[in-house]
Amino acid sequence: MGVYSDEINIKTDGEVDIVDITGEIQNIVYKSKLNDVIACIFVPGSTGAITTIEYEPGLMKDLPRALETIAPKGIYYNHHETWHDDNGHSHVRASLMGPSITVPFQNKKLVHGTWQQIVFVELDTSPRNREIIVQIVGE
Repeated sequence: MGVYSDEINIKTDGEVDIVDITGEIQNIVYKSKLNDVIACIFVPGSTGAITTIEYEPGLMKDLPRALETIAPKGIYYNHHETWHDDNGHSHVRASLMGPSITVPFQNKKLVHGTWQQIVFVELDTSPRNREIIVQIVGE
């Protein structure tokens, strides 16, 4: 049993920027020299999320619209009183989506659906530099 850790650094364009990180995750698994693994992909912070999606233009519009319906920007959030900022909805959205996922790899290849990619979703209101932690456990 082995453990390997690495990170991905990305710059986002701000709110609801969806970044496909599937290739970077696959490269980290290759570098790990492990064959059959579980990879945990995690973003530190409370305004980013990791999920899977079919990375295509329609869903790049649909996901932000759904998030606006679930946790709209234009309503009052108590969080704004704490820090006097404008990202209460960002925190709520990130809490609902989650900061990490765990995915399996067999023979160093990601086990996923044909149209399923791993993505980082920026939920903060400004562009950010993000560090995504990838920790791999396996043989």
